[in-house]
Amino acid sequence: MSVGKFVAGFLVGGAVGGILGILLAPQSGEETRGLISEKSQELYNDTEESLKELQCKANTVIDDIQQKGDELLAKIQDVIKEKTCS
Repeated sequence: MSVGKFVAGFLVGGAVGGILGILLAPQSGEETRGLISEKSQELYNDTEESLKELQCKANTVIDDIQQKGDELLAKIQDVIKEKTCS
């Protein structure tokens, strides 16, 4: 399972569980709306942090792939130079 799918599933599951918990709790409408607002803000903040971490990891992977691609290109160019100079 990829990290992205796990994070998405975690966030969706947390949101659904939180909403169901709030809606089924024996509280007044005003308290429930306050809790929904608070939990929504928490979910937004958690999602934002998760996306930043995911972006950072993706940038690291992209940089690594680019570096390996540059190394491979240099090796291919060396082989081509050897073949044409021989």
